[in-house]
Amino acid sequence: MSDESTNPMREQIQAAIEENPVILFMKGTPDQPMCGFSARTVAILQSVGQPFAAVNILPDPRIRQELSSLSNWPTIPQLFIDGEFVGGCDIVSEMYQSGELQQALGLDAGEAGGPEAGGPEPTPEPQAAAPLSIENRL
Repeated sequence: MSDESTNPMREQIQAAIEENPVILFMKGTPDQPMCGFSARTVAILQSVGQPFAAVNILPDPRIRQELSSLSNWPTIPQLFIDGEFVGGCDIVSEMYQSGELQQALGLDAGEAGGPEAGGPEPTPEPQAAAPLSIENRL
């Protein structure tokens, strides 16, 4: 714990995690991801038909700093489901391939895509650069 009595940025991040059943902290937005790992994670969530909130960490470096302090995970993107940190792109990809992601999301893996449905891992479409923003996809 820090010596500060209040940390508004950390409180806002924690509130966003608690208020959104599925939230992805990423570089860019779902429509304009700014790194391949964020794009890949978005493509996976979209392929299973899971609505999710997304927070762009790029506009303010404090978002990434506080998020990493909360999750004890240094890289972006970071996926949270039901208030629990799930992991980054590689973990989400592995969970998708095994069907664990669909299970964690409460989806039927056979209907939600993935190997059980005969579908390969989705690949993100290339995107042109655009202004940054924060999006809620719920």
